This record gives sequence, structure tokens and C-alpha cells, in this order.
Amino acid sequence: MPSSAPATPRTFTLGDFDFGLPPALIAQHPAPERSASRLLDGTGAQPADRIFRELPALLNPGDLLVFNDTRVVKARLFGEKPTGGKVELLVERVLPGNQVAAHMRVSKKPEIGTTLALAGSPSLRATLLGRWPDADGSLFRFVLSNDAGDDPFTLMERHGHVPLPPYITHADSADDARRYQTVFAKNPGAAAAPTAALHFDEALLAALDARGVQRASVTLHVGAGTFQPVKTENLAEHRMHSEWYDVPAATQAAIAACRARGGRVVAVGTTTVRTLESWAQTGQTTGDTAIFITPGFAFQVVDVLVTNFHLPKSTLMMLVSAFAGYDHVMALYAHAIAQQYRFFSYGDAMLLERLNIGLRPNARGSEGSS
Repeated sequence: MPSSAPATPRTFTLGDFDFGLPPALIAQHPAPERSASRLLDGTGAQPADRIFRELPALLNPGDLLVFNDTRVVKARLFGEKPTGGKVELLVERVLPGNQVAAHMRVSKKPEIGTTLALAGSPSLRATLLGRWPDADGSLFRFVLSNDAGDDPFTLMERHGHVPLPPYITHADSADDARRYQTVFAKNPGAAAAPTAALHFDEALLAALDARGVQRASVTLHVGAGTFQPVKTENLAEHRMHSEWYDVPAATQAAIAACRARGGRVVAVGTTTVRTLESWAQTGQTTGDTAIFITPGFAFQVVDVLVTNFHLPKSTLMMLVSAFAGYDHVMALYAHAIAQQYRFFSYGDAMLLERLNIGLRPNARGSEGSS
């Protein structure tokens, strides 16, 4: 007589999310047109190779697309210590009182109270106050200022550089300032782009409207921690980075209305997934999240995901594997490599449906909770 005992869940380790990627497939520049990128449709039994502008035909009238409307700031600043040593800052978060929390790349850490001279203006400076968010924090807290009293957002826009990911090897250009930004970017604060949304242009948005696909937005200020490697083979030992998010009341209502009409919630990007599922888990509509989504996670809001191709062994590989199924995702990645899709931030995209989508749990979104 066969046993009725449930199957033991598979235990995943870091090595399960590794794959070989030819360096030539790492996109260094975006496609000439945003919506001309390739789209790997992974919602069927077999992968289908498409162009991103075909997305409206793959969605249903009444579906709800949820975007991350964060705006990338020119968060990379260069300068030098009083001794002449070179310094690079990458601003992760703007704090009250003209303060910022930033990563600091320097040969020898300066002492607290040191003022760095930053490139771009004779009076642009950053004074080190300590570490952040506490005395053992991995970031550094600075006052960012100039003689005119401008705020950090103004100073970064005027004197900073586009914070291109570490695998993009060219210096930032005017084209990067335009293309490493979504067409609907609204709320400044990100140190990295929500890259799945980079494929949308005004013509595609109009086509989605004509199809009857609804739209809503959340905000999650993507941090440089999105590129942080996982260093522990045991995933439970990884410490996830924290990012600030907001789920507006209008978006909560849009999700409830989508559920009521039988539509699907389509997240554009993993940052949108992390925002919506953080809200569903905690009930908090705004705040910080360090949610770490790995296989076995119970999704409560998102039904369909538009996402780019992610780094081997990254937390984002774990998230998409949790969402669509590990074996399915790894097979899609093998197909993408064989078909020479372009990878990472400036690369192509894929469309995924949630594993066991017919078994959707009750979600906060369906109840309109805040």
C-alpha cells in the first residue's frame, strides 16, 4: 500500500543556483528600442521566443500590471581625502538633515569627522559622521553639502554619476542617464534600476491600455545590495539587505478590484514582487523590507512576473525559482543561453507564471487590507 506521507521538501543550497554564462551574453548596452528587447515566454509547457512589444497579447483584459516607480539617482560620487587619497561613494539612502548613507571605496578608511572633497564643484564635500544604520553597519553616514546649501538630491543630480552595475564595464554616459531609467520613474531614491521595467516605452503602454490591461505602481528604492553576492552555502545564513518601500492606497484598491474581476496581478520586476509580498506578510504599507524569497515561499499577491535574467547564485535567482519552480526556471535559463539571449540589467526579459497558480491563497490584496 503506497504511503500517504507528504513528500519531504527539497533543501536547496547556494550551488543549486549556479550556471555557466558566456561573458559575451552580459549586455553592456540596452537594445536600440526599449520594447525591441527579446522576451522569453515561460508560461507554457515549452519556451517561446518573442519580442517584448508582444507582451499585451500575452496578458488578459482585466489583468493588473504593477510597476516600481522609483527613480534612479546619480548616486556615484568621486573625490579625495585631505591626504589626496582617492575615494568613491555610492549613496544608498538619503537621510534627514542633508545626510546620506553610502558605500565607501577607499584604500584606508578616514577617521570620523574627516571632510572629503568631491569632484564636480569646489565647494562640494562630504563629512564622515560614522557608520550606518548602527556602529557596526556596513554603510557610512555623511553630511553631503555645498556652499549654496543644496540638498543631496540636487547635488547628486548635478555632480553625480549613474550607478551602473559592476558587470557593466564602460563609464556612464548621457545615454545611460536616459536608458538606465524607466519612462515612468517618479520617486527619487534608487541606487539601481528596476530593470524589468526598462523595456516599457510609451507605445507599449498605450498598447496595454488598448488591450484593457490596468496599471498601478509601488515604490521600492532599489539598493546596491541587489548585487550583493550570497556567500553562504546554507541559504538560511544569508543576511538580506534592507530597502524602503511603499504600497499606496490606490494600488491596494487596484489589487482588490483586480481580484474581484478575476484578473491576474502581474508584477514588473522582482522589486515589485518583494514590495507586494512584504506588504502581504506584514500588513505594513510602508517601511523597510529585508524579505528573502527562496523555494517554498508562499506567494500571496503576485500571479505573473515580468523579469530580466539574473546573476548566478543571486538572491534574485532564488526568488524566480521560488515563483515559477526551480526545474522550470533552470530549463528556461539553459534555453536562453543556447538562444543567446542578453543577460542582466540591459539584457532581455522573461515572462513567468506562478507555480500552482490555481491554488492561490487568500491574500491581503484580495481583502483590501492596509
